[in-house]
Amino acid sequence: MINLIEKRGSFAVVAIDIKRIDAQNACMFRDELTALLNAGSASLILDMSAVEFVDSSGLGALVGVFKSIGPRGDLALASPRPPVEKMLKLTRMDRVFRLFGTLREAVEAIAGVGSS
Repeated sequence: MINLIEKRGSFAVVAIDIKRIDAQNACMFRDELTALLNAGSASLILDMSAVEFVDSSGLGALVGVFKSIGPRGDLALASPRPPVEKMLKLTRMDRVFRLFGTLREAVEAIAGVGSS
């Protein structure tokens, strides 16, 4: 469901390998991300490029992960597809999560490095 791409310092870059984050898989999705946090990652960058749909359960899972991170880190969503980005904007979650057009932009922002 998720694939760890890179772990650098206190953040992990994760590819989401499912097309839908919905009621059928939201709990497992949240649990897999929480396991990364429990293993020492303070911030997560989620490559959302493969995700075509997120329902309210999926959104709840993302919020749950965000709350688990708390003030110690960050949650960034990279490359959301237009339907997912639209849903995030409609629910105003684009004000909660950090959204980035590309994975590279997200990594640079979270890692605190400039463009290279």
